[in-house]
Amino acid sequence: MLAQLSSHPHLPAPEQLARISHLLAILPVTSSLPVDCPAPQELQAALARRHKGIESLAKTPISASLPNGGLVVWCMLEENKPRFEQFTHLRKAIHILLEEQPAQLDILVAGDSAFCQQAGEMATYVALANGTPLPTLKQKDVPKALETLTLWGSRISETPGVLAEANLLARTFTALPPNILTPGAYRERLREMAADLDWQIDEYDSDRLRDIGAGAFLAVASGSDRDDAAIVRLSYQPKKAKREIALVGKGICFDTGGHNLKPAKYMAGMHEDMSGSAVALGILLAASRLHLPVRIELWLALAQNEISPQAYRQGDVITALDGTTIEIVHTDAEGRMVLADTLALASREKPDLLIDFATLTGSMITALGTRYAGAFSCSAPLAELALAAGRESGERLCIFPMDEDYEEELDSTVADIKQCTLESDADHILAACFLKRFVGETPWLHVDLSTASCKGGLGALGTPQTGFGVAWGVEFIRRWLEEGNKLSSTL
Repeated sequence: MLAQLSSHPHLPAPEQLARISHLLAILPVTSSLPVDCPAPQELQAALARRHKGIESLAKTPISASLPNGGLVVWCMLEENKPRFEQFTHLRKAIHILLEEQPAQLDILVAGDSAFCQQAGEMATYVALANGTPLPTLKQKDVPKALETLTLWGSRISETPGVLAEANLLARTFTALPPNILTPGAYRERLREMAADLDWQIDEYDSDRLRDIGAGAFLAVASGSDRDDAAIVRLSYQPKKAKREIALVGKGICFDTGGHNLKPAKYMAGMHEDMSGSAVALGILLAASRLHLPVRIELWLALAQNEISPQAYRQGDVITALDGTTIEIVHTDAEGRMVLADTLALASREKPDLLIDFATLTGSMITALGTRYAGAFSCSAPLAELALAAGRESGERLCIFPMDEDYEEELDSTVADIKQCTLESDADHILAACFLKRFVGETPWLHVDLSTASCKGGLGALGTPQTGFGVAWGVEFIRRWLEEGNKLSSTL
């Protein structure tokens, strides 16, 4: 549950300021103390103790105690800095205040109206997203949630609160232990959300998937002793929808690696292998809350990759939904298998655009670390739109190639295509080439979420689970709708 939010276009009166216990003051970059800076004497004293000038606030927030016993943090926000760096700066400043687990947090923005609007929206998103702890089963020292947030100096739109809620949903699902968020439990939560949000829901369980020949998905699910795997479709269909987009999310609720069993070091945290599905779900939630004029079909591939006598093996040849035969090379490359059938299902509907999200390859983390996500596009205009959305949202992407000569690595002597190779070279590219086969002519983006978990937080978010892709996805859809016909003519 997010904190209750209120905003005021004016700054607090002296008597209101005196009652504030935790205050973040955001200032524009300046060489002198702004007239409307709160607690100026305390700030000057704090700077003097550190032998710093006021311009240092653009790099490092400074805190001090207020006469009433409260805590104030000052920072400066550089408008020409990349959005990622702005979010990181705000997160570090707000963290100083949230460490005390306050029930109430106040944010004051000073400067011209354009600065206050931008800084206010960004800081509100950061505070709301970080103000609610992720789920825990601890019985002692349970962190407290922020209850109320007050913004002074600007009125803001509903977007920051919606994005914070959607990001929190993605991170909450990702943080749940694998014995709690099983595919069956996940499906039950989706039914509840669909009923609450007036989404249509359709579930392709194992019997239905066998009937339609979804052999790639079922091969992965075959190792589990629970028959609860499914491809779940959720639909958001506003009356004034201008275009249709399909979102696909990898939802492997736990990944042992199958017969090619992961060592303990790499199996730790594999309950987060469903991050792609959680991100796609968060985008759907945000689009619904913001009433975006786009029809969204969400396809979630929910399963577990277990080891058992029934599990699929190296050397098996599997027939996918679209009839493609696949030679199994490594059972830990299960993500591209469940996505193959899910993408084939989604592309049958002929959406205007298809985007999939997945924690798909370790080689993407090798290539980029965990601070950028990797993306692949079927067209240069889509790739540029994806990069622009990353710059604006503070969730950064890097576009990778998938030229035809890479596909030669997936040639098989016994099937239409190899699932992967046993070499690790460019596996992130080979995985994208593999998936491309199942989308046909549909315009498509593939996002490999190397950023799903980042030690110490990333950008606006301070938890290891980042929910990366939710803010990017909403910004991308907005830009894609605005580009409209111009973009379509270039695809």
